[in-house]
Amino acid sequence: MQLDVTTILVVDDDATMREVLTVRLEDWGYEVITAADASEAQVALEMGRPSVVLADIVLPGMSGLDLLRHLKADDPDRPVILMTGHGTVDLAVEAMKDGAEDFLTKPIETEKLQAALKAVLADMSLKKRVAQLDSQLENKPGFAGMIGRSEAMMEVFAMVELLAENEATAIVTGASGTGKELVARSIHALSRRSGGPFVAINCAAIPEGLIESELFGHTKGAFTGAAQLRRGRFELADGGVLLLDEIADMPVNLQTKFLRILEEGRVRRVGGSRDVEFDVRVVASTNRPIDEAVQRGLLREDLYFRLAVFEIRLPELKHRDGDIPLLVQAFIREFNQKHGTRVEGVRADTMALLEAHHWPGNVRELRNAMERATIVAREGWIETGQLPLFLRAPRNGDPTITIEIGETTAEQVEKELILKTLKHVKNNKAEAARRLDLDVKTIRNKLKRYEEDPAEV
Repeated sequence: MQLDVTTILVVDDDATMREVLTVRLEDWGYEVITAADASEAQVALEMGRPSVVLADIVLPGMSGLDLLRHLKADDPDRPVILMTGHGTVDLAVEAMKDGAEDFLTKPIETEKLQAALKAVLADMSLKKRVAQLDSQLENKPGFAGMIGRSEAMMEVFAMVELLAENEATAIVTGASGTGKELVARSIHALSRRSGGPFVAINCAAIPEGLIESELFGHTKGAFTGAAQLRRGRFELADGGVLLLDEIADMPVNLQTKFLRILEEGRVRRVGGSRDVEFDVRVVASTNRPIDEAVQRGLLREDLYFRLAVFEIRLPELKHRDGDIPLLVQAFIREFNQKHGTRVEGVRADTMALLEAHHWPGNVRELRNAMERATIVAREGWIETGQLPLFLRAPRNGDPTITIEIGETTAEQVEKELILKTLKHVKNNKAEAARRLDLDVKTIRNKLKRYEEDPAEV
């Protein structure tokens, strides 16, 4: 049983029991300090600050239950496991209600004690990890409201900062849900135009017959239903930033007029007889590959060159190594405030599932999944079963290995399992070792062997 070194305080008035537990725990790799009663336990706690307390319920002076209450009042996060030779359901319920992590009946079974300690250590590790994430979030791990510490996002942040310092037009590209509008809003917020309006229009969501009116405005009576003068998005964004979302879905015949308006800085309302000047910085975005959109004639090449003085390419979530835990914790905090829930974080196996998912909907999909999970969990820790079904169900793209009985050796199975696991976790050897229950050193040695003699297995 491989465990990190942890100090355990054993509190029992039976010297033999203390000795037996000490030998057993030290064999498992723990450091152990002992106490015969609650008073000695208090001294030990003040001197050593053990990570876990393993205490008998029947003690001279203060009982184990009273000791539990005292310990929880002093440090609610310190795990306490209680033991008794006279266990009852009512006593166990009372102990758990008062904050005991587990309740073991003497004689202590090795497997149950191991399982209890493993659960306690896993919970301690989880709380430590969540505390680290919360600390990172307090220190704003990202830029202008965008969260991330991956190398891919650092490049995005640098580009946003550069764009905020000038007035150049820009185009933001990336798959759906990667945060294109958030990037445009960040450019606006950091620029000298931050005091002006931010106006967005989705070119794909407005019918072709109305988009010209939406962009340029119209006069009263310009067409049936135009009951009054209406200012277009260019006028509404005067002094600020106009985001043209899904620019490649703008009708091609309108792109020519749009290009001219960009060049001249003037717009004429539909049905109008005079031009209206505006001062607008334009940022465009699209989820289509730009080269493909230009080649297919969906985006005029001259308009693309006019817009793409700078181009920011947003990475898909699956390429943002290490950002998912930060995003998950940030979303939990957001939804706790929104829905009045008290969720602390997600379990380790749940986080592993979130990190392994390919997230075709990117950050937007992750955000939606975490809102659902937070509402379902309400408090405590999000379990795997509280995630949306699509995350729990096996996918066709999940890696598998095929074993031909009688034709495949154990060495071949081992090699394929290791290599496919490494590929699935993007060559993260530590994560592969965790999933396969191996040492990282073992993984490295195996890989070296495969390189030296690939035909051997």
